[in-house]
Amino acid sequence: MNDTTDVQTGILIHSARKLDVDGIVDDFWLATDGDRITATGDGVGWHAHREGRTELDAHGHWLTPGFIDLHCHGGGGHGFDDGPEEILGGLATHRAHGTTRSVISLVTNPLAQLRESLGYIADLTELDPLVLGSHLEGPFLSIERRGAHNPAFIRDPGPEMLDELIGAARGTLRQMTIAPERPNAIESIEVLVEAGVVAAVGHTEADDAQTRRAFDAGARLVTHLFNAMEGIHHRNPGPIIAAFEDERVTVELILDGMHVHPDVARVVFGQAKGRVALITDAMAAAGADDGDYQLGSLNVTVTDGRALLSGTSSIAGSTLTLDTALRLAVTKAGAELPEAVAALTHTPARVLGIDHEFGRLRPGYAADAVLLDHEWNVRGVWAAGAEIAA
Repeated sequence: MNDTTDVQTGILIHSARKLDVDGIVDDFWLATDGDRITATGDGVGWHAHREGRTELDAHGHWLTPGFIDLHCHGGGGHGFDDGPEEILGGLATHRAHGTTRSVISLVTNPLAQLRESLGYIADLTELDPLVLGSHLEGPFLSIERRGAHNPAFIRDPGPEMLDELIGAARGTLRQMTIAPERPNAIESIEVLVEAGVVAAVGHTEADDAQTRRAFDAGARLVTHLFNAMEGIHHRNPGPIIAAFEDERVTVELILDGMHVHPDVARVVFGQAKGRVALITDAMAAAGADDGDYQLGSLNVTVTDGRALLSGTSSIAGSTLTLDTALRLAVTKAGAELPEAVAALTHTPARVLGIDHEFGRLRPGYAADAVLLDHEWNVRGVWAAGAEIAA
């Protein structure tokens, strides 16, 4: 008979500096059972929770909730449009950098291919609880603002197409990007909202009024603010100002130093306080070498970590990981520590309607945590109560 007295059922992390949306707590500890945090505190109270748990001394390093990426296309040489094994390969790279829960983003492809992709992502959510579902970044986009999306597959939305895509995802379609100026777009946003899908404004030529109509119809997210949309003009404020002024709306931000200048990101944190979601928008080259890659059906060349559509100057996603985005938010964009961490934990959880169980280090919340040193390098990652990187 095996002796089971030493079986470890949870983790115990102590002597940390807790950092989440609720603020900073020194000499912090947390204990988990299964996939949930069961107790937290500060000081020496952790001694009472040692039995049956694997202990880790954090040595005063930062402990944050696990990162949530709302918008990611790949990593580690793997693209998310290329099947479930490629998705899992790419996620492994991002998980090592602190991303414990991911929404799988798909670029514009033929509708039949998108339905197939949505189906296998739905399967993945059943096999891997760290996969939250899918994000359709197309095909209902502006041709002029398409970025790294194949124009041959871009189209106007329609109720039958939406029903097919929503049905293919079997309840796991988390968000869809849509250009609100397209025919039937406002009605389509209403359909998405009714189906429980987050409607996002993006890849758009929309002006201020069109953007506000989309928000009034239920759109609650802006896809990678500043990128693939009109900038701020003093006589034509456009979607950016509309988003700043609407407290209902969260804005995605790619903070890699290439898509948006850190000084501009500083303005965003000030104008949309508590409503910034840091994303990667990463493609296959994140965590991999420079070279030639595919993003959907398009060729991408990565040089010095900058991804461009091959032979053009058009940015094609990023090579970002969320730990780098956090570091830049704190060191370059001037974000306060709790708001910087909230931007990749609590805020994306709130967008998805899951902030009652993700995005805080509290009892009852998911046992997702990231340990970072004082230079914001990842030293440990736990997801659903299990260590996935050290």
